[in-house]
Amino acid sequence: MGMGFMFDIFPILFMVVFILILGVILISLGRGVSQWHKNNQSPVLTVQAEVVTKRADVRHHHHNTGDVGAMHTTSSTFYYATFQVESGDRMELHVPRNEYGMLVEGDNGRLTFQGTRYLGFERSR
Repeated sequence: MGMGFMFDIFPILFMVVFILILGVILISLGRGVSQWHKNNQSPVLTVQAEVVTKRADVRHHHHNTGDVGAMHTTSSTFYYATFQVESGDRMELHVPRNEYGMLVEGDNGRLTFQGTRYLGFERSR
């Protein structure tokens, strides 16, 4: 078991890691397409609901700029609101940033959604 063995096994390990990463990407894409299709097949529903809670999910992305030791960081923020319907069931939906700021915990109104897709919330007067 000399250095030659290490050079022989490196291409195999590289391919295994590459295939694993490719598999994870393909599974993620498949799930996204599946959820999109499922949402499109779901009926558009409007129900009485209460805004129970809100949260923002900030994700940081690190990019290597090519210069030695130079890193560039960007972030993305995803906004979610949890709604409770009259039956007591709760659902967390991804909401657009401009509507996230308008939602207040405790608000009651009419929630319109399609599957897991948020379409709007009209506050009761």
